[in-house]
Amino acid sequence: MRSSRVPHGEATSRLARAIAARRAEGVPLCDLSITNPTAVGLPYPADALRRALGGPCPLVYEPEPLGLPVARAAVARETGARADRVALCASTSEAYAWLFKLCCDAGDDVLVPQPSYPLFEHLAGLENVSANPYALRFSEDRWELDVAHIAERIGLRTRAIVVVHPNNPTGSFIRTHEADALRALCERHQLVLVSDEVFGAYPLFDDPGRAGVLARDSPCLTFSLGGLSKQCGLPQLKLGWIEVGGPDGLVTEALLDLELVADTYLSVGAPVQHALPALLEAGRGIRAAIVTRVRTNLEALTRAASASQLARVLPVEGGWSALLQLPATRSDEDAALELLEAGVLVQPGWLYDLDRHGTFVLSLLPPPLDFVTALDRIVDVARGWL
Repeated sequence: MRSSRVPHGEATSRLARAIAARRAEGVPLCDLSITNPTAVGLPYPADALRRALGGPCPLVYEPEPLGLPVARAAVARETGARADRVALCASTSEAYAWLFKLCCDAGDDVLVPQPSYPLFEHLAGLENVSANPYALRFSEDRWELDVAHIAERIGLRTRAIVVVHPNNPTGSFIRTHEADALRALCERHQLVLVSDEVFGAYPLFDDPGRAGVLARDSPCLTFSLGGLSKQCGLPQLKLGWIEVGGPDGLVTEALLDLELVADTYLSVGAPVQHALPALLEAGRGIRAAIVTRVRTNLEALTRAASASQLARVLPVEGGWSALLQLPATRSDEDAALELLEAGVLVQPGWLYDLDRHGTFVLSLLPPPLDFVTALDRIVDVARGWL
C-alpha cells in the first residue's frame, strides 16, 4: 500500500531531463538557479564556526520540546522576539508541517500565495491538507497583496493564510497597510496567519512603508518563521524558529499545542542549540557578504537588461532572486532549453506558478564574474528571438 499523500510517478519536464543529462556528461554550466549560499564562493568564518560547533559536548540529554532556554534566548536577542514566545524546529519546512498539524484537520485547507515557493502543495498534502492559491497582483511596478481577493478565497474549511514576507521569487515585502488589513481579516474569520520571514534580513533598500515582523502586536494568532538557513547562510545546520504572536490567550494555547507536537518529534539536536549564540554572531558577517553579493549582481543585471533594450528586470525589494523578462516569442521551456544549450541554467517562472510568459527566475548568489558571463550569454541568445 502507498499513501495518496505522497505523489507517485510525477513526470519530469524536458528541461529537467536536459539539465540532468548535461550534468551527467560533466558539461560546465553557469548556474543561475543556485540558492545554496555555501556553494558560491562566499567568505565564511570557518574558524569561528568550528569554535561554535566544537564547544563542550553536552553529555546529559535535556529534552526541551520548544528548545533549550539558551537557544530560545539567543533567537530573542537576534530578532527582538520574546524568548517565551519562541519555539525551535529543524527547518522552515518542519515549521509548516507542525503548524498545519496544529491548526488543520484532514480535509481542511490553507491559502498560499501565487507566485511563490513550489513546495506548499507538497507540505500541505503530506498533512492531508489542501493548499489553495491566492494571487499576488503586479501593479504600478510592485507586487501587491490583494486582501479583498484573499477574502474571496476563504472557504468553509479554510483554517490558515500563509504569506511570504518578502516573497520568493518576487522579492516583494508586505506593506504595513496590507499587513493590518490581512491580520484584521484573519481576526474576523478566526483564521491563523503564518508568515514566512526567512528572507526578512535581506532588504535591498530602506522603506518606511514596509511591515515588520507580522507576529508582533497582531490581533490574530500569528506565526512568524525564521532560521539559520537564511538568517546566517547556514542551511546545513538545520535549525529554525517560530515566533508566536497574537492575543495572550491564543498564544498560550498555541504554545501548549506546539510543545506537544514538538515533544512528539524532538527533532532539533542539542549541539546546534548550544552553539546558537555564537552561530548567530558569526552569521552577521556571512549575512553582510550575502547582501553585498546580491546587490552587486542585481546592479549588473539591471545594467545588462537596460543596455540590451530587450530585457526588463521586475522590481525587487529583498531576498536572493530577481525576475527577468525576456522576449516572449517561444514557450518558456523552449527558451530555457536554448539558454541551457548556451551553458546557462535559469528557472522558468512557471516553476513558481508565475503567470507572466517570458519571465525567468535568476538567483543573485553566483560569483559576480560567473554571473556577468551568464548575462552576456542570455542577451546573445535572446537577440535571436526577435
